[in-house]
Amino acid sequence: MASPAAKATTPTLAPGNKLGHTLTRPQASAGFTLIELLVVVALIAIATAVASLALPNQAATQLERESARLVALFEGARAEARASGLAVRWAPLSMPGGSAADAQFRFEGLPERLAMPTRWLGDIAPAVEIVGARAVLLGPEPMIGAQRIVLRLADQALTLTTDGLGPFIINREAAQP
Repeated sequence: MASPAAKATTPTLAPGNKLGHTLTRPQASAGFTLIELLVVVALIAIATAVASLALPNQAATQLERESARLVALFEGARAEARASGLAVRWAPLSMPGGSAADAQFRFEGLPERLAMPTRWLGDIAPAVEIVGARAVLLGPEPMIGAQRIVLRLADQALTLTTDGLGPFIINREAAQP
């Protein structure tokens, strides 16, 4: 009869292996590795940069609102001037040290019943430069001549332009200092 052969076994970590307990992994230490901390810090920095770029500039936002409103007011006054045959002008008022209730600009030549605004929307009034004139002519003629108004607030600037026949438009590129 043959002698029983010795059976060789290879230790593995397979489930059900009786020898697996001898080759166990060392327990993980508590805490985070340096790589994990650097990844988290990098993600926070990227999120902060994206959030700060997404926040609008307050001066730019106010200047956009003021210029859009002024364009609408100009077009309304132009239409009224043409319809009624009145000579209408718009002029900014410079009153350094004036109170908050003081007028900041005015429409000249329109009837009192229209009650056009005389103040800017924001607390800080933009600086106004009418290029080549003291006031903006809005009518009564359909063709009023090319005009350009530059509005500045903080380090932002916008230009309102018309060729005299078309409506006033906001030109963002031409106003940069």
